[in-house]
Amino acid sequence: KAECTEEPLRVSVCHCRECQRRTGSAFSAQARFPVGSVTVKGETSTFVRTADSGGRLTYQFCPSCGSTIAYEIDRWPDVIAVPLGAFGDEAFPSPAYSIYERRKRPWVSIADDGVEHHD
Repeated sequence: KAECTEEPLRVSVCHCRECQRRTGSAFSAQARFPVGSVTVKGETSTFVRTADSGGRLTYQFCPSCGSTIAYEIDRWPDVIAVPLGAFGDEAFPSPAYSIYERRKRPWVSIADDGVEHHD
């Protein structure tokens, strides 16, 4: 379980192949928070991988069901990301960033209301 005490700094989607594999979907959707505003509770396991950019990501996931609870990116040490699916029915703003679009599935469309699109 992740408890967040502040509003997200950014909401984004990522179309990289690793996010597709991790989520079992066409992209991942996450909210990023100041690292001190998120507390992960309960038992977790970790997995570390190297991103397409060369940076390292450390995922905390539930050892029972495998769901990602939160993850940290070494290039952004003051930020922690939480997948949007972990929040249940809580409302979030639309994504402001869509990254790795060169790997976006051709049938995926991200609404363009002020979204920054990155290849």
